[in-house]
Amino acid sequence: MNGNIITSYRSYIRTAHSKLESNEAMNDFILFAKKTKRYLLIILIVLLCFTLVSCGNTDSRFDEAKIPLGLHVQDNRNHPSTSIQEDGEGRTVAIGTDNPSETTTATTPTFSTSASTDTETTTETTQDQIVIPPANSTFSVKFIDVGQADAALIECDGHYMLIDGGGKSDSSRMYSILKKEDVKNLDIVVGSHAHEDHIGGLPGALNYATADLILCPVTSYDTKAFRDFVKYANLKGNGIVVPRVGAKYPLGSATVTILGLNATSDTNNTSIVLKVQYGATSFLFTGDAEREAEQALLNSGVDLSATVLKVGHHGSDTSTTYPFLREIMPKYAVISVGKGNSYGHPEDNPLSRLRDADVTVYRTDLNGDIVFTSDGRSVSVSVAKQASYESIMTPGGAVVVVTTVTTPAKTTKSTSTTTKSEPSSTTTTTEPSSATTTTTGAAKYIANKNTKKFHYPDCYSVTRMKESNKWYFNGSRDELIALGYSPCGNCKP
Repeated sequence: MNGNIITSYRSYIRTAHSKLESNEAMNDFILFAKKTKRYLLIILIVLLCFTLVSCGNTDSRFDEAKIPLGLHVQDNRNHPSTSIQEDGEGRTVAIGTDNPSETTTATTPTFSTSASTDTETTTETTQDQIVIPPANSTFSVKFIDVGQADAALIECDGHYMLIDGGGKSDSSRMYSILKKEDVKNLDIVVGSHAHEDHIGGLPGALNYATADLILCPVTSYDTKAFRDFVKYANLKGNGIVVPRVGAKYPLGSATVTILGLNATSDTNNTSIVLKVQYGATSFLFTGDAEREAEQALLNSGVDLSATVLKVGHHGSDTSTTYPFLREIMPKYAVISVGKGNSYGHPEDNPLSRLRDADVTVYRTDLNGDIVFTSDGRSVSVSVAKQASYESIMTPGGAVVVVTTVTTPAKTTKSTSTTTKSEPSSTTTTTEPSSATTTTTGAAKYIANKNTKKFHYPDCYSVTRMKESNKWYFNGSRDELIALGYSPCGNCKP
């Protein structure tokens, strides 16, 4: 019996021990689970934080990627080619294309964020940061009187730029001017377009001085004047370069920027339009650009503002439109024009527009050489000859001088007829005689009394006439025809 009791007791002990171990295991598992839950919660929180940080960094990288992408899309809108230049400090980017109507000059964009929309907008500007030149810097622009043509010599800190050189007859004068100024090298030469009255005298300049860079909107043109220009451009320079819109060239402390060229196929409208910036002052040169080229520049959105405007196409009504002039808002304007020219330049409409814009106008036919100097803040001007405001704002070339001889009423033996006339400013329509003459070079037409042909004064045929056969006539075309004269087939007056 005792043995049974002991066996039962042992069995009970084993059963109780097993239950006890089972309870301890359960308690351990419960404790482990509680601890693990806290660890898992901490781990989940840490993972969530890393996830949020990663998302934020991804957005930042996307924002940074928007900048070059946006510029890339903008800069390649139907542009066959693009040139980019910086101002040397990484601030300004000039974007140039072969299409002047879609050219912009932009600074490195800045971005602003609106709290209400969370969108980014790009801000562009067309103006470079103005830098006032150092105290010892020098700058001048000399508009040279070359008659019915264009020429301007620019100097900055001992560096020189020549824009156009007048006509072929001015070639020797351009040589003499550079020799007198001791300009043995020209940093930049610009033939604004291929017409003889702009590039004809450049061979004379290049015969004296070498050139680092020669710019023109075309490299070939079927005239002897242009072929001579090409010849000297190759001999004394590196040939002709067609610039890109937006291209920038240094000239001492000044900067030359190409704003437009080759707006249309018309030769006048191929003109290179450029701005020379010196500190806060600037000079805009437009060649013979007409209203189509002016509109292309307006459409491009390029900065046209300037202190001094070289008026387009010698003051022709084809140029200097109101919208164009409003964008420039110059303080001064220069008209390069020939005395007594047969075109009636400058015409009344552009003069009226300049008057309405309160622009101070100078003319080479009346003022001779016109020289502007600048200190980077303001400009001053000096002229070779003074002229009244009334004469400057009078359309056409210089005033025609007509000498009228009044025959006395009393009959004398030396005259076969008796006439009496009052002095008059109108031009007689009778056959020419020694009693009525028009000052040479100031007439509207020159007629040949022998061949009964009439010409413009600058017609080549006039140079071949004998002086005794010339009749300087300032009347109308119809009057000449009524007198039996016919227009020249070459100059087609």
